[in-house]
Amino acid sequence: MSLTSTLRRPLLRLALLMAAGLAPCAAQAQPAVPEPTAEPAAGEPIPQVGMPGQELTPQVLYGVLLAEIAGARGRVDVAVPVYLELLQLTRDVRVAQRATEMALYARRMDAAQQAAGVWVELDPESTDAKRVLAGTLGGANVSNEQIAMRLAEALATSGARLPGDLLSLNRVLARMPDKDVVRQIVDRVTEPYLDYSEAHFARAHAAFAARNEAASLAALDESIRLRPEWDQPLLLKAQIQHGTDPAAAVSTLAGYLERHPDSLQVQRAYGRALVSTKQYGEARTAFERVLTQEPDDQSSRYAAAMIALEMGDLPGAEQHLEVLQSSGYPDKDAIEMALGQVFEARGDQAGALAHYEAVAQSPRRERAQLQIARMLAQGGALDEARARLQALGEGGDERMNYLLLEAQMLRDAGQIDTALQVADGALQVEPDNTDLLYESAMLLERLGRIEAMEGRLRKIIALKPDYAHAYNALGYSLADRGLRLDEAERLIRKAVALAPGDPFILDSLGWVRFRQGHLADARSILEKAYTLRDDPEIAAHLGEVIWALGDQAGARQTWQAAAGKHPENDTLKAVMRRFGL
Repeated sequence: MSLTSTLRRPLLRLALLMAAGLAPCAAQAQPAVPEPTAEPAAGEPIPQVGMPGQELTPQVLYGVLLAEIAGARGRVDVAVPVYLELLQLTRDVRVAQRATEMALYARRMDAAQQAAGVWVELDPESTDAKRVLAGTLGGANVSNEQIAMRLAEALATSGARLPGDLLSLNRVLARMPDKDVVRQIVDRVTEPYLDYSEAHFARAHAAFAARNEAASLAALDESIRLRPEWDQPLLLKAQIQHGTDPAAAVSTLAGYLERHPDSLQVQRAYGRALVSTKQYGEARTAFERVLTQEPDDQSSRYAAAMIALEMGDLPGAEQHLEVLQSSGYPDKDAIEMALGQVFEARGDQAGALAHYEAVAQSPRRERAQLQIARMLAQGGALDEARARLQALGEGGDERMNYLLLEAQMLRDAGQIDTALQVADGALQVEPDNTDLLYESAMLLERLGRIEAMEGRLRKIIALKPDYAHAYNALGYSLADRGLRLDEAERLIRKAVALAPGDPFILDSLGWVRFRQGHLADARSILEKAYTLRDDPEIAAHLGEVIWALGDQAGARQTWQAAAGKHPENDTLKAVMRRFGL
């Protein structure tokens, strides 16, 4: 047998085997080039077309080996042009397919279009070739009419693969920037197949990408009607609903689970939807049901652990977290962080510190160190807490944020002068940092330096006219001292316009109206603020207004109820002492 006859074999198979033998380092460098973006539906391999033996000349052999080794090593800039040359030389459909794959992987859409065009020419019956070519045309100087025609031809010859090909339409057209045009193409080419649920699902995806949620939901409803057991359109419907009406998403998923209680994918989505609506008990039940059927589902177990922690079930949270830890959960830091929270909530400071210290990687490490600093400060180890913050901020981009946290920590510990020194030191570096300016203004107010405080708040307003809390702080400070009340009201109303739902700003507005003598208006505003936020200082103001209106029993009831929830609040205690309670 001659050497030439030995080489008469399928070109790529032989060349790839030889490449593997000649270049063992290639397997250690990078994996082979993956499937192209416009892959067949359901992960099916692209079928090879039977071809007569392609004579493997030295030039062809060298080119294939060079391209494959270069591709395996990530040098697609070499592999793509070599394959295009080989395609011109051989006119082999297998080379056309491989050249297309390599060009798609390299994101060389011009080359992919060229190779896919030859592929279609050599194998005009290939659905995959037509589909890939249509996808490459999406970014080229080709009319939408041509793209639609290519896709229509591909769908018409899909045969048994039609449902999968319908589902791949949006992926094929993903590179087209105008999503309204994509939607028009998808609607057009799916018109003959509207008895298929997949056609409506494709239309729903295209409409969703074009930001037409109403059309997407209508298409999804039709997809669900045609194939009610299929969970994918239902999941997309719930996803769309979640953006505007989370309760509707919960209802959609719950209805499906009534009919298909064993659908784990929907059960997981249901659990996530319940969490977003703060229905923690039901969400926990949903994830526990998943774990009953798939105890190794780590994502559901982690969700169950965090829900248990949120609900205050520390033993339940710890049990889930320990299972994850022993089973090799990939995000070890997330487990350590959560266990730290469990131990901290339990009052075991030493255990919490040990878990927080075990968090190794950013950004969770920074959050863990902040938790440690906070715990140390609360425990009286203020110097050590400050040292932690200073170490975190040393030389980093977040240095000003850590200095701000240090100032706040000192303020909470009652060390106002030191806190102001830290804030002022940071302002020497960044004099226009509005967060530092605000913190320093509040510290100046605590020290009774009202003119300096006002100067800094006005600087914030000049630097950042939409900084609602600067207007509020300045207006409240004037109102609380009975100064320039009309100006105080204007400042606070500006803050309300910028942040209309903020209960603390509404509290300020109620307080300035009280100082102006508008008692009924003040009470109405403060009651709204207290409904939004059960805060002891809002309760102190509300009780004082109620007292001024002559309802002493109502004022006592308001204060005593708030004191029962917040017995250590200094503002509330001071007001109650002032009124003899």
